[in-house]
Amino acid sequence: MTLTERSTTTAPSGGLTPLDFEFLRELVLRRSAIVLDDGKGYLLESRLQPIVRQEGMTSLAQLVTVLRRSPRSSLEARVVDAMTTNETSFFRDVHPFDSMVELLSASPGGSSPTGQIQIWCAAASSGQEPYSIAMTLLEKAPELARRTRIVATDLSPTMVQRCREGRYSQLEVNRGMPARYLVKYFEQDGSEWVARPELRAMVDTRTANLAEPFPAIPRCDLVMLRNVLIYFSVDTKADILGRIRRSVLKPGGVLMLGGSETTHNIDDGYERVEFGRTSCYRPRTA
Repeated sequence: MTLTERSTTTAPSGGLTPLDFEFLRELVLRRSAIVLDDGKGYLLESRLQPIVRQEGMTSLAQLVTVLRRSPRSSLEARVVDAMTTNETSFFRDVHPFDSMVELLSASPGGSSPTGQIQIWCAAASSGQEPYSIAMTLLEKAPELARRTRIVATDLSPTMVQRCREGRYSQLEVNRGMPARYLVKYFEQDGSEWVARPELRAMVDTRTANLAEPFPAIPRCDLVMLRNVLIYFSVDTKADILGRIRRSVLKPGGVLMLGGSETTHNIDDGYERVEFGRTSCYRPRTA
């Protein structure tokens, strides 16, 4: 079915015409592999209205007109950035971090007293997850922390910059951060809290689109890919999982997904393994 044919359907919620909704949906899909279901017009409107105002435009329709005239522009990149979901918190779900030391101690890097441990947070958002990993290791396994390097990537350049700066509001640090960790690993700067240099030094930040060839990621003992596959099609999920298994994980390395995500019926090259209360996935041996 062509874009024009789809435009004859009922207009989605959010005040967008069907044609404009389809244009934006296909733009987001093409640039990020994020699937926007029918009825998400309200989401497009709420997230793109700030750009409309910043650009001095009068409507979403005008924004779409400009986007049609200027493909691959900085404005297009801002639209895709605005549509990424950046819900996160420190020590989200708790138990994955409780299992971290056991998991890494059994990993290829952790099992060697001199081995380098590599971790990839593949959808790091504004950085709460990689910093939670770093604090967990510094507190519970300082000998592992000294050998650990964390690569934190995100599709959004805005989120990557926030992760690099390690700067958070009081509301953000109130979500999941133990008080003793806050005063130990962060410094107060006015109404915000900034990660101390030794914490930021453990995290290497980069921009990466998971639907495209991965950047230069080292072979990893652990890949954290939590709560992001839910936004992709099955084909995109299979592609990402396959590339992680073949080119990123060390032999014996582990993939950690979100609580509602699985490799089952998507990539049979993984087997499920348990570390404490946390289910993870390891490439099957031949």
